[in-house]
Amino acid sequence: MDVDNPAPRGGGEPPRIRRLEESVVNRIAAGEVIQRPSSAVKELVENSIDAGASAVSVTVKDGGLKLIQVSDDGHGIRFEDLPILCERHTTSKLSAYEDLQTITSMGFRGEALASMTYVGHVTVTTITEGQLHGYRVSYRDGVMENDPKPCAAVKGTQVMVENLFYNMVARRKTLQNSNDDYPKIVDFISRFAVHHINVNFSCRKHGSNRADVHSASTSSRIDAIRNVYGASVVRDLMEIEVSDENAVDEIFRMDGFISNANYVAKKTTMILFINDRLVDCTSLKRAIEFVYSAILPQASKPFIYMSINLPPEHVDVNIHPTKKEVSLLNQERIIEMIKDAIEEKLMNCNTTRIFQTQAVNTSALTQASTQKEKGTEVNTPTGAKSQKIPSQMVRTDPRDPSGRLHTYWHGQSSNLEKKSDLVSVRNVVRSRRNPKDAGDLSSRHELLTEIDTNLHSGLLDIVKNCTYVGVADEVFALIQHNTRLYLVNVVNVSKELMYQQALCRFGNFNAIQLSEPAPLRELMMMALKDDESISDENDKEKLEIAEVNTEILKENAEMINEYFSIHIDQSGNLTRLPVVLDQYTPDMDRLPEFALTLGNDVTWDVERDCFRTAAAAIGNFYALHPPILPNPSGNGIQLYKKNKDCMASGERDNDSTNTDEDEIDQELLAEAEAAWAQREWTIQHVLFPSMRLFLKPPKSMATDGTFVQVLS
Repeated sequence: MDVDNPAPRGGGEPPRIRRLEESVVNRIAAGEVIQRPSSAVKELVENSIDAGASAVSVTVKDGGLKLIQVSDDGHGIRFEDLPILCERHTTSKLSAYEDLQTITSMGFRGEALASMTYVGHVTVTTITEGQLHGYRVSYRDGVMENDPKPCAAVKGTQVMVENLFYNMVARRKTLQNSNDDYPKIVDFISRFAVHHINVNFSCRKHGSNRADVHSASTSSRIDAIRNVYGASVVRDLMEIEVSDENAVDEIFRMDGFISNANYVAKKTTMILFINDRLVDCTSLKRAIEFVYSAILPQASKPFIYMSINLPPEHVDVNIHPTKKEVSLLNQERIIEMIKDAIEEKLMNCNTTRIFQTQAVNTSALTQASTQKEKGTEVNTPTGAKSQKIPSQMVRTDPRDPSGRLHTYWHGQSSNLEKKSDLVSVRNVVRSRRNPKDAGDLSSRHELLTEIDTNLHSGLLDIVKNCTYVGVADEVFALIQHNTRLYLVNVVNVSKELMYQQALCRFGNFNAIQLSEPAPLRELMMMALKDDESISDENDKEKLEIAEVNTEILKENAEMINEYFSIHIDQSGNLTRLPVVLDQYTPDMDRLPEFALTLGNDVTWDVERDCFRTAAAAIGNFYALHPPILPNPSGNGIQLYKKNKDCMASGERDNDSTNTDEDEIDQELLAEAEAAWAQREWTIQHVLFPSMRLFLKPPKSMATDGTFVQVLS
């Protein structure tokens, strides 16, 4: 029976088991070890470091698919070792399995070079100390294609890998974008350069005169970080050390640098070396990010460099094909020690923060204001520059990275306040770049000015400096400000926040791509079915409304996409939505209502009204409404009974909370619990941090029940 056409499971003879050809086995294994070009670069650089190199140079073409060239000045390769250099499981790092218990080199399996020859064309040029010339030899499928040829060479070894994955069509197609892997390669080299401070590293694209990474050997780790990541990163780093040398069961030591509370970045940078081996540790990274989440502003991430040293017998290095992960003895305890040390370091740093201040010439400000009221000019000596009044002061609250200090600027004019506004600065820059857009955006500027004019200063102080307490019910949350406790209407504040953000990010949204295009007409029909003002029997009227509104949105699709990143294709399908608030996705159950509102309630004829009503529609859609499913907590679980006849008749047990699990729709209950839990998490970790940063509460919120003082 043919193995390629096995018999059905129900009958027939079982397929024969056959031994795969060695070339097939080797190619399968190579695909695990060399998963992408960056994997090959990492293996080759680690080989160079194991060879005692003091300089490593990497050249890459087309993201590593066309060419990877790694040169070093290490001890080179013996001539007699060249024939078996690229055979599988040939290595100089160990000779017996027991050697793994004390291995200190990064390579040990003897698989990397062999794997590269099965998926690419490998050429090695090497010379050892004392030789008059070097040797060059090409390899394919683990063996030499020809005898080593004498050639001129510099000290060390150069490995050149060309046409990577030439015989793996599927793998090559997934890596067709040549720019995909080069940033990963640069990232690898940067991490090695930070840790191995006695080695010179360089990395460049083929044909480029400028190296993307260029580090010189140094005696200071902090200098290495400065050379690779820049002075702005080093400025906010703190040294940290943790040791457990007195413990009976293990010897553990960690040293490194971590960012303080002033550091702000969009992505976590974690450089982790365990016994000089570059590895990943997801559980350690997650624990550290959890510590930083209480210190850094929302959406900011830390910078961490750590070097952990353990006895080799406490580290199992042979658990991953690419050696990117290791297993540690007492790993949970080590992570807990590191987490506690970082937490203590950050707390101490947070109490002694230093701010650069700038003196304000209040006398000059007062004199200028007085002269302006009198209608006279302030005379300055000839050739002297007028004193500039700073429009922004120091940042004193990590929750407010914009750095505004409203209480210090009561005496300034509204003009100065407008100039200090980041939105105004962006508008000026935009108008300089494209003068034609300035007039088109005047209506949007008026709406932003209206928000500033209607600002309630007392509520602004509460929002900026409040402490989140918890969710009170389905609509309200509790906050504390000074000694007062307030109820806050989550729906109202989130709606206003989203409205303001829609105007602030006007024309500069990131986008949420829908997994499948959503037909607008079908969305509107779904929304109209829930509209009580139109009878269910009048389907023709609903269809006409849906078709008219769909055509309206298609006619204005270009404008909606340009200003609000709401993309509607020519077929009337909604394909993309804007990111109004980072780390937040709206409730897609309300998408039909949003589509209908966008077509029916937006005023398309007048520019100012169009922007206002469109932003209001976005604000209502993105607001944190209660989920569609009822809250299952408390007596709400009764709503998820499979048989609701007893509920309809008004019958109740004495203890309504004691509900038989068999009577509950567990799947629907789990969905409801997840939705309500997600909403509560979003309120605490997304909405309120964003309110502190961006919300300008209008005066109406002081009287419409949005903010209600509970007690003092």
